[in-house]
Amino acid sequence: MALIGNSFKLHQNNSLSGISRMAQSQSLRVSIHLPKVVAMMNSNTRLERNVTVSVESVVNELNAPTAVEVVDPTSNQHPTAVGGGVEDAYGEDTATDEQFDTPWSVSVASGYSLLRNPRHNKGLAFSEKERDAHYIRGLLPPVVVNQDLQVKKMLANIRQYVVPLHKYQAMMDLQEKNERLFYKLLIENVEEFLPIVYTPTVGEACQKYGSIFKRPQGLFISLKDKGRIVEILKNWPEKDIQVIVVTDGERILGLGDLGCQGMGIPVGKLSLYTALGGIRPSFCLPITIDVGTNNEKLLNDEFYIGLRQKRAKGQEYAELMNEFMSAVKQSYGEKVLVQFEDFANHNAFDLLAKYSSTHLVFNDDIQGTASVVLSGLISALKLVGGSLADHRFLFLGAGEAGTGIAELIALEISKQTKVPLEETRKKVWLVDSKGLIIKSRFDSLQHFKKPWAHEHEPVKELLDAVKTIRPTVLIGSSGAGQTFTKEVIEAMSSLNKKPVILALSNPTSQSECTAEQAYNWSQGRAIFASGSPFAPVEYNGKIYVSGQSNNAYIFPGLGLGLIISGAIHVHDDMLLAASEALAEQVTQEHLDNGLIYPPFTNIRKISAHIAAKVATKAYELGLASRLPQPENLVAYAESCMYSPSYRNYC
Repeated sequence: MALIGNSFKLHQNNSLSGISRMAQSQSLRVSIHLPKVVAMMNSNTRLERNVTVSVESVVNELNAPTAVEVVDPTSNQHPTAVGGGVEDAYGEDTATDEQFDTPWSVSVASGYSLLRNPRHNKGLAFSEKERDAHYIRGLLPPVVVNQDLQVKKMLANIRQYVVPLHKYQAMMDLQEKNERLFYKLLIENVEEFLPIVYTPTVGEACQKYGSIFKRPQGLFISLKDKGRIVEILKNWPEKDIQVIVVTDGERILGLGDLGCQGMGIPVGKLSLYTALGGIRPSFCLPITIDVGTNNEKLLNDEFYIGLRQKRAKGQEYAELMNEFMSAVKQSYGEKVLVQFEDFANHNAFDLLAKYSSTHLVFNDDIQGTASVVLSGLISALKLVGGSLADHRFLFLGAGEAGTGIAELIALEISKQTKVPLEETRKKVWLVDSKGLIIKSRFDSLQHFKKPWAHEHEPVKELLDAVKTIRPTVLIGSSGAGQTFTKEVIEAMSSLNKKPVILALSNPTSQSECTAEQAYNWSQGRAIFASGSPFAPVEYNGKIYVSGQSNNAYIFPGLGLGLIISGAIHVHDDMLLAASEALAEQVTQEHLDNGLIYPPFTNIRKISAHIAAKVATKAYELGLASRLPQPENLVAYAESCMYSPSYRNYC
């Protein structure tokens, strides 16, 4: 941007003439922000850090020159609210990362448009002074209320709905109208609304996404966009992106191929990144890669919103993903975290292996699930006794989740015992659709299953595998509901005084067994946790409260830790550190109630502790780029967290 006397010109591909015309027809104030943009002064002075330019309007593109105020952010002075800017009371504009060099970002922050901007809208909470300053007097009823009363009102309204999907739609509507109110409601009632904005309700939302679709959230990149992905990323209004959650929709939870309608997953995950991990909403970008779907029902659905073709695969798929990953790094830098979500096995492992050395990537289905399950097992040891190396683990399911958990368990045992990983893997057995994974099946196994092929006679059924392997821990990651039958639970109970049973598949309909079944069939002796939440169970006069092995315990804190340390790669030791940090938050009181995970009510403090442990490991491994290391990483993590409280615009 060049400043000549009191006039200025905008050098930008997209002309602001449209905004100028709008400004002539409405009384608007425009705030123009240039993160780390170099401004050339007429005295040849260069400002190479954040510069904020506030103008009365952009009508001067057509009219007489207008004075321009340049504010140097290196000073302690914050820009006033004259042009729609606000004091950054929480440090959110700079807390979690450096600003990248970005093109212009123009936001209309006054009048009718302000009430339609979810990031800045406060509804009836706008004060009398704000209503005058921002031209919204008369556009709202005269009453002024505070945010707490708004939360109370929304809580009462949403609780009126009986159907979870209706609650989900109400929450999404709120997010699209008033972002801070949405997050305040979610944070203060996380145990109530976590199952609504994420699993299990998000699964049904994805199944019906085409029918309930109202307003686009995130970016949709399809095969038609090949060769133009960098250009498409520029269409997203936020330029400083720190976390991307991306899916191709092929394996949504346990529901299968939902194609383009899988967008509900990235949107839900990133809502949790903000609510539970404190990552600013503007730093988060949900993306769906649409390469078609093999779901005939969707292809014949008139309301389906994606490409109507069979899934691309092979070279065509690989080239699109490679262009996407290159475009992300080119657009947002090497420190942007890309979280792969709900990719099918045949792509998930390959993508993680291919890009883990060149990008900051993380697969929640493989690594996040593994970390949260390992944490639960560490806590369970306090109830059943012994170390991890003293136990035998049997999995039903040998996909991304199953093999990911198995590998992290083996890594932790190897770390504790100094025994080679190849040996510690022998503590873990997996059953897939064809039975126990053994050496005689080696040549026909997919590559990610081969490390788990041990010497043993063929076993077809899970019940027979339980009786033969005699596991102390049974873990379900099959995506197949009701596969932990009464006979299987009774067999586990006959072998163990306190059998550890984890039914991890989502949504609830796909869970291997319910909490009620686990406690009843084990005569109240099971240590049980599930992927989806279950209500407390009464057995023989005692109330059993089961834990939820939910990835939401891990990925928000992990992401925050990667961001505050400026990590450039995700290392397995960071996942182990996250598991140990979560286990440390389980108190004796929780254990006495049979819980192997802490309640979600304190999840932000839990995420801060996880972030600190992950960041510490990043510094130890030499993978951190944000120097020097803060002295108190827990306090630093907490200070970086986004606050949903309203800001004062005057």
